[in-house]
Amino acid sequence: MTLLDAQVNTKYKVCGVSGEGNARRRLLDMGFTPECSLYIAGVAPMGGTVLVGLRGFLVALREDAASLIQIKAAS
Repeated sequence: MTLLDAQVNTKYKVCGVSGEGNARRRLLDMGFTPECSLYIAGVAPMGGTVLVGLRGFLVALREDAASLIQIKAAS
């Protein structure tokens, strides 16, 4: 499952970040590392961006970047 499949206000853990090059490196640098806890704070009404809460801050990601982040439900 990727961030695009996630439900709003539900907690998840990062399984990994796919892709290659600068896009993957940028996401890892932002803190989307394996086993990191996160939640979906909101989704733009017309699509396009996802608001993600992790490590005490909020990050707005475009859908193409959000599709690179694999997640699982937090236990």
